[in-house]
Amino acid sequence: MKPFLILQLRPIDLASDNEFEAFLTYGGLTRYEVKRVRMEKEGISNINLANYSGVILGGGPSNVSDDEDKKHRYQKQFESNLQNLLNKVFENDFPFLGTCYGMGALVKHQGGEVSKEKYSESVGLVTINLTKEGRIDKLTNGLPVKFSAYGGHKEACQILPTRAILLASSDNCPVQMIRFGANIYATQFHTELDEDGIGIRINIYKDHGYFSPEDAEKLINTSKKSHVTVPMNILGQFVKMYKRK
Repeated sequence: MKPFLILQLRPIDLASDNEFEAFLTYGGLTRYEVKRVRMEKEGISNINLANYSGVILGGGPSNVSDDEDKKHRYQKQFESNLQNLLNKVFENDFPFLGTCYGMGALVKHQGGEVSKEKYSESVGLVTINLTKEGRIDKLTNGLPVKFSAYGGHKEACQILPTRAILLASSDNCPVQMIRFGANIYATQFHTELDEDGIGIRINIYKDHGYFSPEDAEKLINTSKKSHVTVPMNILGQFVKMYKRK
């Protein structure tokens, strides 16, 4: 099988490693079936998509809508290279699944509007509602019309690109899942995040402005009350659909 390319941008090792292990677990993948690239450390260049089954882009503390002078040097570096990779992805309608940051990256690349003006969500449980299109899409067909997921983001899509198909929404954030073409997807919620992972991330990012630090323990306890499984099915189905030799 051609491997899946997993792109990450979390500079804290514990957060990055936990995310990577979750991608493997819920994607039904082994370490031999993926190529892991930590963009914030290695950057990305000279990626030949023909060598891969698909691309999975994770989330992190970076925001595509931040002013350039507020971005870390590593973010400027990987975002420049990521734009080139996304050019190839869209030219070939290549299988792609972006989560959280991945939503902003795709929307911005395709000319939509991403900002912190509206629709941010605190870390925790989000109720996701499939749209009419989401109920018949090949990746989400058969899922519950309404399900729980873990989210948490400062920026959000304000205006969808004209080519985007809206697959899922929530009360506080209208754009939760989209598709471009036949094979390019993004979710604002996390498709890999489970009860243990949300606790790890809350503790790691409690001083990053997503919520008040004193609320960390309460958020962890509240988040663990719901058994989140449906988003992981999306990740697993994406891998099953696009595995190729």
